[in-house]
Amino acid sequence: MRMQIIISAFLALITAGHVLAETDDRKIRIGMLAFGTLNWELAVIQEEGLDKAQGITMETTPLASSEAGKVALQGGSVDLIVSDWIWVANQRSRGTDVTFLPYSSNHGALVVPADSPIRTVGDLEGKRLGIAGGGLDKNWLLLRALAQRHYKLDLEQSTNQVFGAPPLLNLQLQQGKLDAVLNYWNFAAKLEAQAYRRVTDGRGILQGLGISADLPSLGYVFRERWANSHEDVLSGFLKAADTAKKSICESDAVWRKVVPLTRETDERVQGSLRRHYCEGRVRIWGEGEKKAAAAIYELLHLAGEGRLTGKSGKLPNGVFWR
Repeated sequence: MRMQIIISAFLALITAGHVLAETDDRKIRIGMLAFGTLNWELAVIQEEGLDKAQGITMETTPLASSEAGKVALQGGSVDLIVSDWIWVANQRSRGTDVTFLPYSSNHGALVVPADSPIRTVGDLEGKRLGIAGGGLDKNWLLLRALAQRHYKLDLEQSTNQVFGAPPLLNLQLQQGKLDAVLNYWNFAAKLEAQAYRRVTDGRGILQGLGISADLPSLGYVFRERWANSHEDVLSGFLKAADTAKKSICESDAVWRKVVPLTRETDERVQGSLRRHYCEGRVRIWGEGEKKAAAAIYELLHLAGEGRLTGKSGKLPNGVFWR
């Protein structure tokens, strides 16, 4: 009898070990910004049980900044983050096996007060310009290229630039300390909800530079070798995320649950965030968009003098997964 008990306990331990191993094999560890839109989707996935429907489990790690997410991915503490393909290309050129799948085609925007005399990029001469993301921000580099090509204007020399955090730049524009801001899409959306005016955005800048493809600016970023060994987990997560996106955009009931995550009390701002978020859903992704990315990478290489892209202006292989 005693031996039977020991054997039964031993078999139970083995079974539990198998269950834990299977659970770990079906788990995806996701790094997320506390106030990012990925957080909206993860909340809907968990609320609606979309992860369980795909047979996966999600482990989420809040991140203090996008840079913290990159460190977490490189250090192996998360499997997936949202980042831009420019960073992925830079890492690929250094031999790192990170890769990218489209997440959003939202772009930053150049925003001014409603009554501003600034109507075109050429009108920025002599103005105080706030820029999110620093001196090597891709929108800033591309805006400079556009100004040079169409207006023979060197924005670095002809504007007074202020680099800063997105919310601070919005505040300075509202206080009249800046004439225009080049800010991330969600902060631009907040301004537009308060009657500020969009002069142009990332799409308009690219079109002005001869690139018509609507290229996703942000994507899911993960290590290639992890994806190759967890294809079914990644596929299940992508299906759940796509369903969550659709629910956020099409179901007012689901959106009402997401609203508290925006940390916004103004319904106009909430509506603007939702509208722009939904406009950024990726609908087309193929060889045309990948060729456009190669052209943009070359432009950024020239505009940034290699500081953003590295020595080569050629897009490395493997930036985009499959």
